[in-house]
Amino acid sequence: MKKYDAVIIGGGIIGSSIAYYLTEAGLKVALIEKKDLASGTSSSCDGNVLIADKQPGFDTELAYCSQQIFDNLSEELNRDFDYTQRGSIYLIESKEEWETAEKFVNKQRENGYSMRMMDYDRVHEDEPLLADDIIGGIEIDSDASIYPMALVYSLAEKAIKNGLHVYNYTEVVDISLNKGKRVKSVRLSNSEKIYCDNVINAAGVWAPLIGKMVGINIPIKPRQGQMLVAEKTFQIGKRKIVEFGYMMAKFGEKDYSRKVHEVIDKNGIAFVFEPTQANNFLIGSSRRFVGYDTRLSLDVMRGLAARAMRFFPVLKDINVIRGYSGLRPYVADHFPIVSAVDSIKGYYIAAGHEGDGIGLAPVTGKIIQNFITDSSWDLSIDKDETISKLSFSRLRD
Repeated sequence: MKKYDAVIIGGGIIGSSIAYYLTEAGLKVALIEKKDLASGTSSSCDGNVLIADKQPGFDTELAYCSQQIFDNLSEELNRDFDYTQRGSIYLIESKEEWETAEKFVNKQRENGYSMRMMDYDRVHEDEPLLADDIIGGIEIDSDASIYPMALVYSLAEKAIKNGLHVYNYTEVVDISLNKGKRVKSVRLSNSEKIYCDNVINAAGVWAPLIGKMVGINIPIKPRQGQMLVAEKTFQIGKRKIVEFGYMMAKFGEKDYSRKVHEVIDKNGIAFVFEPTQANNFLIGSSRRFVGYDTRLSLDVMRGLAARAMRFFPVLKDINVIRGYSGLRPYVADHFPIVSAVDSIKGYYIAAGHEGDGIGLAPVTGKIIQNFITDSSWDLSIDKDETISKLSFSRLRD
């Protein structure tokens, strides 16, 4: 009989992070992945480690805590995952955006984060290829980027050295509870049954399917995003560059509202530019609800290209070599679910990070480690607020 302290369902960035931290704590852990590691959303995204796109308050605190953990991870792990901390710039198009952005920056600075407004001269001196009519920007010092697939494998490799057992190309088909509604075992698609004290549902957009196995409804739905990959070329921008309208596309709330063009607005398109270690760059991004469909839309690709050329006119002469799409696990209040499930002992959810899964992976792994090992809270964020803001129960109140 195989028995584990914890079984993790999902071999993406969240599952691999949890596996790393649980095995570092000395637990016997199995990770179940229906395909291969990083074969889902974690291989179909960019590598954001940002606070720039977070709302003031706990949203930023959580992301900044994760950034701090990344600093240590780059030293702890054996594989290079292209961790670079160049900061980022958010571009401002209009006086109305400037006013909203200034309020945002003032609030973040009051809370202790290093951000500053960039006037016309400064932003164009920093990025000379910008369109002439860009009036300013926001500079954020702490933002970084990584190569997501490399981080998944780096975390998994270290966890395997710690004793992690990985079940690749294996699906969970059932989760059994005992009479006291405590996790008892997991049955796999290869007919194997493994016993465990804890199950962590880290299945991303597929988390609701795993939730049904224990009779709970997890309100996560897929939100598709597309990216373009450019050819290698001369330097266009030195670091992560995003339009401030990204906030508006992400949150869709009155404080971050905008109207650009029917195709842009309908598909939640906002300009995102990310240089890579391979000396090319990624262009994004889009947000639309199309179920589990990952097919590329030509309209969206044209919208991404048009938005990119609006901010960097020189891009009209650069070739796109491919496009790809992924599915963000969306929760309506834009916070992930990183939580125990009160009605089922030993069952945890770590999913619903939307577009923040890469950046929040380390702090998610640490939170789950704290929950399962019942160890002293060793994070810079408040424990009670974290439990409240990320709880599964908040979505049923």
